[in-house]
Amino acid sequence: MKEESIVPILELNQLKVFGPVGRGAKGVVFHVKIDGLDEDLALKVVLKSAIKSKRVNQSNGVEVQNRIFFEQQVLKEFDHPLLPKLKGVLETENVFGYAIDYCTGGSLNLLRKQQVEKMFSDDIIRFYGAEMVLALEYLHKKGIVYRDLKPENMLIQENGHLMLVDFDLSTKLVPKSPKRPSHDSLKKPELERKRSHLPRLYSFYKCSKSGISAEDSVYSSKTGDESGNSSESDSVGKSNSFVGTEEYVAPEIIQGNGHDFAVDWWSFGVVLHEMLYGTTPFRGANRKETFYRILSKSPELVGETTPLRDLIRKLLEKDPKQRISLEGIKGHNFFKGVDWDMIVRLERPPFIPLEKEVEEEGIDGIKAIDVESVIYGIFKKEEVLKNISESNKKFEGNENCKNSSSKMHEESIKKVCGLQQPSMLGNFLVF
Repeated sequence: MKEESIVPILELNQLKVFGPVGRGAKGVVFHVKIDGLDEDLALKVVLKSAIKSKRVNQSNGVEVQNRIFFEQQVLKEFDHPLLPKLKGVLETENVFGYAIDYCTGGSLNLLRKQQVEKMFSDDIIRFYGAEMVLALEYLHKKGIVYRDLKPENMLIQENGHLMLVDFDLSTKLVPKSPKRPSHDSLKKPELERKRSHLPRLYSFYKCSKSGISAEDSVYSSKTGDESGNSSESDSVGKSNSFVGTEEYVAPEIIQGNGHDFAVDWWSFGVVLHEMLYGTTPFRGANRKETFYRILSKSPELVGETTPLRDLIRKLLEKDPKQRISLEGIKGHNFFKGVDWDMIVRLERPPFIPLEKEVEEEGIDGIKAIDVESVIYGIFKKEEVLKNISESNKKFEGNENCKNSSSKMHEESIKKVCGLQQPSMLGNFLVF
């Protein structure tokens, strides 16, 4: 039996804090280093007063005391190159936090917006899409439904591969039985043989992808029907939680009749659509209209019929029982020829972040009081957060940002107040 690794306990006075890099509805993410160690980490810090323990009875019998502690627990279980590792846990009288891997390349959403037409080519979509499939496959085998797949939650690692982050909306259902070996089960000789001739972006293909027709877009599956539709829900429990980010949420979550792993494949379809067209398929003028479109409208897949558009259509099937699932997705012609075992070992992904010089002088002064002051300066009044979340407006915390006692505190708080905070703008969380 594999021993659970011990997670280091962190102290604020041993951290070198370079500044805030993001924020959520309950906390702030800082770029930090541990004194004496040359490793960049992302430290997520939340107020204890904002995460008071509460027990929630899920339909599948799982009790979740608190989202932040659930997220910490699942992070401890991860051992996958596309998912973060828990590097340490922090606790003071006022705050709680934990450190994970730091990604230097920003989010997939930011990368898309930097493209000339704010969209990706089919080949780049294929690469990032395949990595999303592998990450979700790993989570589902552990019984974890992610429930918040969107480009903002996919970061670019230093090596150019994706990292799926932010698991506070995830939940656990009955684990799925594995149907095929994962990447880490490859024998070393075979792995080295494959790696030796896969140096470039498109070398994760096994064969040419030319001559693909939409009519022949899905391989038959030994365990599913001929369309590769989901059979996952037949052997797992369901959750009735109303969670997600509105433009990416599946119809069954809105309907409230219970949902399972299929919701992640719906969100995957929305993400592929956004990467292809530069916009999500069901966005309305407000949340009500967006939900109406999700429940009643078909996606407009403008352009000639292609394997990618065919896959998006099958992913955006409103009936989760008819929606394409893992076997159908990996066997779809859009991914024809992909060597699934070698994707995460590709040495040259489409985008490699440039190395950034971090100014270290003058940063050491940001210690315990500074981190806590930044958190308090933004999240002191939980009622303000609730009102902002309900009204779907950007956080305007300038009044709360005036309580800092030093210029350094004020600058740190202003920086965080100016950060984009997607989870407050589009996420909803109802227990």
